[in-house]
Amino acid sequence: MGKLINIGYGNVVHTEKVLAVVSPDSAPGKRLIQAARDEGRSIDATQGRKTKGLIVMDNGYVVLSALLPETIAGRFNESGISDRISDKEGDCE
Repeated sequence: MGKLINIGYGNVVHTEKVLAVVSPDSAPGKRLIQAARDEGRSIDATQGRKTKGLIVMDNGYVVLSALLPETIAGRFNESGISDRISDKEGDCE
C-alpha cells in the first residue's frame, strides 16, 4: 500500500499514482497545464499561490502545486519511496 505525500498547504497525493514531478516554467509544462485544464484533468492545489510544480498522475490528471519540484522530490526521498522505486528498476535488469 502506498503512502500519501504532502504537496503543500494540507494537500496530499497518493505516491503510487505519481508518474512525474516537473517544473511548469517550460513550454511543454505550460502546454501540459493548458491541455489538462481544457480537458478537465487539472487539480489546483496551490491555494491561490503561484504554481511552481506539476505532478503528473498515472490516470492523466495534472496536480498543480505551490511547492518546487525539488521540495516534492525531497519529500518522496524522506518517505523512502525513491528507494523502493530504485529497487523495482533494478529488478528489470
